[in-house]
Amino acid sequence: MSKLDHMLEPETGSVHRLEVISGTGRRRRFSDEFRAMVVEETLAPDAVVSQIARRHRLMPQQVFTWRRQARKASRESDAPMFVPAVIEEQPTSRPTAAERSGGIIEIQIGGSLVRVGSGADVETVAAVIAALKRAK
Repeated sequence: MSKLDHMLEPETGSVHRLEVISGTGRRRRFSDEFRAMVVEETLAPDAVVSQIARRHRLMPQQVFTWRRQARKASRESDAPMFVPAVIEEQPTSRPTAAERSGGIIEIQIGGSLVRVGSGADVETVAAVIAALKRAK
């Protein structure tokens, strides 16, 4: 009997389980909704990213990457997240036709003021606003 054979035989007679994994591991895929949910959890005032990652069985680095990607995507968005609206009472002797038909929207870009009445063509208004932005 060789020394190697002797070492392979169990001394106590107990049997140990050995698991063999064949093939390559696959990356887990996460839906955009899941990623958004996890990132939203981390934005809470007293949230700890490491704890949230552990709860979802993720690595903290992965969650930090998702947060960075979300910030980058929100910065690259062309549309503003919100536009401040100011409502002012204008003292006029007679209401204009636009005011009588449902009001007007005033858009101030730089030093220019655009008044849009109800029923205005959306494409025309968008073209005027784009032209004003380019002229800044």
